[in-house]
Amino acid sequence: MADISISARVRTGLLALQQINDQTTLAQQRLTTGRKVNSAVDNPVNYFTSAALNDRAGDLGALLDGIGNAQKVVEAADKGIQSITKLVQTAKGLASAARQLASTDTAGRLALSVQYNEIQSQITSLAEDSGFNGLNLIKATPDNLTVRFSERATAAAPAPKNDLTVTGVALGAAGLSLVAATGSWATNGNVDTDIGLLDAALGKLRATASTLGANGAIITSRQDFTKQLMSVLKVGADNLVLADQNEEAANLLALQTRQQLAQTGMSLANQADQSVLRLFN
Repeated sequence: MADISISARVRTGLLALQQINDQTTLAQQRLTTGRKVNSAVDNPVNYFTSAALNDRAGDLGALLDGIGNAQKVVEAADKGIQSITKLVQTAKGLASAARQLASTDTAGRLALSVQYNEIQSQITSLAEDSGFNGLNLIKATPDNLTVRFSERATAAAPAPKNDLTVTGVALGAAGLSLVAATGSWATNGNVDTDIGLLDAALGKLRATASTLGANGAIITSRQDFTKQLMSVLKVGADNLVLADQNEEAANLLALQTRQQLAQTGMSLANQADQSVLRLFN
């Protein structure tokens, strides 16, 4: 049996139609998925570059949770310092009131000293409560806070220099070197001794608050930067693989028109071949 041959015109039209169908399928896929690169076969460079950028954005996202928790730890300590400062100022007010009492008013001075001692207990209690998620920067045995800003820091590799360590400071009554009212404030000298301790405590509180505020500003700045960098990475990754929906829709419309023209061309070629056959009838 002789092989059936296809004329050159029909074969050309058939090949053109097959190419158009392939291009149409590709355009439909891009419209459906919204991506011009769906696998490494489509574009190896863009595919793997986009994957690497998304991976880094994901790593930064994991770090962002830790940065957010660190910010809360610092905020909790800062709120504790503010409240302790108010208590120390109140204690100083009691000492000043005792200083104005006559030395013979032992009952009045004793009553103020008892209130003073109670405030010290509250200072210690407040410092112990100023933690977040298990970390407390101002309790009797304070924790240190290490904040990771770089995704390159791992358990196997030392943390980069741009990571931050916030050193805790004991700010309970003992940490502030405050003691029970000296001599129950029986004399002005006793009161003056404790006023000196209170002034030193206020100085320590203000210095610690200043350092903590600076660290909090660093954490907030790095938090904002990390969010912005994640956005840049994600947009960059999308630009490499996402399709332009408007462009793909226009391409699909053009391909459908070409498909119709190719089918018409094949029909005309077949008619031409059939007209040749009629010569033998």
